[in-house]
Amino acid sequence: MNQQIKKLNTLDASMLVMGSMIGSGIFLVSSEVARQISSPYMWLGTWILTSFLTITGAYAYGKLSTLFPQTGGQYIYLKEAYSPMTGFLFGWTTFLVIQTGTIAAVAVAFAKYTGFLFPTWINEDAILFNYINSQQLLAAALIALLTYFNLKGISFASFIQNLFTFTKIGAIIVLILIGFYVGFQNDWLHFTDFFREVKTFDTPTQQLIPIDTFTLASLFGVAMIGPLFSSSAWNNVTFASQDFEDPQKTIAKGLVYGSALVCLLYILTNIAYLGILPLDGNPSGETAYERGIMFASQDRLGSAALQSVFGTIGATLMAIFIMISTFGCNNGIILAGGRLFEAMAQDKLFFSKAAHLNKNGAPAYSLIIQGIWAILLCFSGGYGTLLDFTVFAILLFYFLTVMSLYKEKISKGLLSNTNKLLFAVYLLILIAIAANLLYVKTLSSTIGLILVISGVPFYYIMKRNQSKD
Repeated sequence: MNQQIKKLNTLDASMLVMGSMIGSGIFLVSSEVARQISSPYMWLGTWILTSFLTITGAYAYGKLSTLFPQTGGQYIYLKEAYSPMTGFLFGWTTFLVIQTGTIAAVAVAFAKYTGFLFPTWINEDAILFNYINSQQLLAAALIALLTYFNLKGISFASFIQNLFTFTKIGAIIVLILIGFYVGFQNDWLHFTDFFREVKTFDTPTQQLIPIDTFTLASLFGVAMIGPLFSSSAWNNVTFASQDFEDPQKTIAKGLVYGSALVCLLYILTNIAYLGILPLDGNPSGETAYERGIMFASQDRLGSAALQSVFGTIGATLMAIFIMISTFGCNNGIILAGGRLFEAMAQDKLFFSKAAHLNKNGAPAYSLIIQGIWAILLCFSGGYGTLLDFTVFAILLFYFLTVMSLYKEKISKGLLSNTNKLLFAVYLLILIAIAANLLYVKTLSSTIGLILVISGVPFYYIMKRNQSKD
């Protein structure tokens, strides 16, 4: 049976990487970036630097995947490089909020855009206990449905993943072509004064104000949070390594090919946005064009761009695109997360039944436990806050994972000088971003560390249970 489920190839790996990365972020976060740093070259620069970090990180993880092709991926890397506790703390934080919180957030994004099409039935009006609404119920139903799909085995889940990933990539390409066409038509009007002075939007005064060099560096780091999260989840493919044929090669290729293509699409999409809309705008503007990128209604920049070109039908089309995008994104995240918790359970560091496979070769209990917690987060109203708390923690685990390549017992001295330099630059940039977050978002960064450390007593409880077996 195990041989029957190891059928996925490099294309499947690339589709899982791309499908997990592309959710709703690319259609939303660029507006917030523009409010932080309102100069075209800096605005686009956040996406270019994010692309460097994403592709370099994926390349580093690809090297680790050739050394440790087991199911569990990053959990295995950290366990082998440092200690079982380090691996557990990564898995603990991932289960507590990173993976499940992302699943819940993406599901709610799907429901919100469904509500755009069917506002009478799907909205935020409370229908139960003066709190639960139809958007939350739809989000929960989506998670349950995708969990069911994944229970049917990796081949079926991969078919769903590839179908929706191809569809949403096509939708993004259409958006890019429209933006480039409009840009050529208006002689790329919004690219004039591309290197103008950087300003930031001051909420109390509702004005753009100039900033000094130190503040610019700090705001640039903060502005990168949105692009970084829009470009995250590429590491999820490593969790399901054993579901791929020849994982030592397939995973590494899928990581680099998939992440590089997504980063290219993201940069082109932002150029397309600037081809259609001005970067600055009027927060009180009556049209999408008057509001610009900076003040797109509810930050729905993708909808604003198409609405500016096609009117209401454009906004409707974008809502459908984002529903497709979030559906495929969540399928990939659910698929991968179940494999991570399966690997932890095999080490007796998670619920023991999570290690069991059903008749389709899927880690049924792992997927169900993940799904139940993600559904609860849909109704908590706090998953967005929890994700914000874990920004610092996620950077910490990225740092530790790539840093492990410098350990002799991991790389066996085979890391080239070029790679050492490349990864050193990557690690230094991560340190700078993390230090800036600790400075600017001290409370949330500290809480993020507390969430990680809170797993320590649970690790010892699990270890004690191991000794009883």
